[in-house]
Amino acid sequence: MSDTDKIKVIGTNRKANFLYEILNRYEAGLVLLGTEVKSLRESKVNLQDAYARFFGKELWLMNCHISEFTYGNINNHDPLRKRKLLFNKRELKKIRAQLEEKGLTMVPTKIYFKGSIVKIELAIARGKKMYDKRQSIKQRETERKLKRI
Repeated sequence: MSDTDKIKVIGTNRKANFLYEILNRYEAGLVLLGTEVKSLRESKVNLQDAYARFFGKELWLMNCHISEFTYGNINNHDPLRKRKLLFNKRELKKIRAQLEEKGLTMVPTKIYFKGSIVKIELAIARGKKMYDKRQSIKQRETERKLKRI
């Protein structure tokens, strides 16, 4: 395994698996500022309320909170600014077709360094109903009981 293949997870969105039924996963690059990358190296990111949305022909990451860099000066970034996601045109067409289906959304599941490049894993998901969530909780508790035994 070479240095470019090493993956270091920065942050995950654990709530995404509970709130959504994951259908497809995609890996994308992010357009970031220098202070954002430095802040990511310190794992100061929150994907909880983040989602992806189309503006024109481009896909943007919204509501992803990357904290300001501690030692950043006047050139520091806005923590909640929208960030462009890097996909190729074929993938964008495929994703747009899936998102136009009713009830689907695109949420980030994890953000990580792949070598020295920041990547984000996004999932096309459908919101779970209340009874689906109860079923998830029940399944998790039975798995815990089996592990104890």
